[in-house]
Amino acid sequence: MRLVIEVWQNGYAGVDFGRYINAIGIFIGFLLIRRVFTRVVLSRIEAFAHRTSNDIDRKVLEALRGPLTFIPIVMGFFFATQYLDVKGALAPIFEKATRSMIVFTFFWGLFRLLGQFSYLVFGATKLNKRLHSALLSWISNILKVLVAAIGAAAILELWGINVGTLIAGLGLFGVAVALGAQDLFKNLIAGILILAESRFKNGDWIKVSGVTEGIVENIGFRSTRIRRFDKAPVVVPNTALSDNPVINFSEMTHRRIYWILGVEYGTSVDQLKEIRDGIEKLVSDTNVFVSADKASTFVRINSFGASSIDIMLYCFTQTTNWGEWLKIKEQLAFDIKEVVENAGTGFAFPSTSLYLEKLPEGLGKPEDTPSQLIPVLAEEKA
Repeated sequence: MRLVIEVWQNGYAGVDFGRYINAIGIFIGFLLIRRVFTRVVLSRIEAFAHRTSNDIDRKVLEALRGPLTFIPIVMGFFFATQYLDVKGALAPIFEKATRSMIVFTFFWGLFRLLGQFSYLVFGATKLNKRLHSALLSWISNILKVLVAAIGAAAILELWGINVGTLIAGLGLFGVAVALGAQDLFKNLIAGILILAESRFKNGDWIKVSGVTEGIVENIGFRSTRIRRFDKAPVVVPNTALSDNPVINFSEMTHRRIYWILGVEYGTSVDQLKEIRDGIEKLVSDTNVFVSADKASTFVRINSFGASSIDIMLYCFTQTTNWGEWLKIKEQLAFDIKEVVENAGTGFAFPSTSLYLEKLPEGLGKPEDTPSQLIPVLAEEKA
């Protein structure tokens, strides 16, 4: 029994086991305080923030919820180690651990706040209209990486690890990585240029010449993900988007209709004028088309084709929605066909006329028609 008491009093590192048990009790007590703080205090503050018209306080609380609930753990560890009053080799370890937890909590909170960077910094300013949302996300991610790196370096310095020496030791490795990652940096720079120039944003319908066409889903550091209309995702390197022409259909103000309508050569001048005026009336009398003073609109006799007299129709619709535009085109086609038929003529189609100046001897009589000669020519050829 005396041996047990002696071991209990001597404990470990000069501290009896009773103090260790009390220290554990202190730490558990702070865990209970953390639970009460989270359920009562923090929950009420969040409920109050949700009732206010300003979203900034709600965003800040949402970002700092994790670090705030971690503070009682840091305090519990600090007071428990202070109560132990450990001497010798363990004392500096406990002190460095406490400092590391404090530094970690601070940089964790800053890291979480940067997650709300685009809203907190630009949400209530006019800069959000000038800067691309994806560019703000990139800036936020870069700042988060810097904060994480600085926080890790600060903790390493607390433990006596020279970060400068560590970085210098990784220098040769970094050069080798840089040489092998040239394409990565090219795509990174191309992505920055795409965002800086606001060529397109998430949700835009774009067409990259010779690459793909679809809806932009995400603009990443190295590549951009585009969802084609058959729902297949396409991951395109940013250099391909930077070096190739990109058509952004989502930025259209109007949608164009450009047709060449061919009518028969037997159509008279008066019929051509009637058709032209009728088509022009279809475009100008409805509000689905853009007026001529706002966008180029032409209905003109354009050229004499191989088999038809060509009429050019060039106009724009108010809508840019593809489905609505197709409906407007369909109705316009019905109306134009009716105009042409009412004018007493018709649409031309490719045709070829065959004229025979001289027939081979004995092949037929002069009065034979071409339709009568065709079977004879076919039999002769066979």
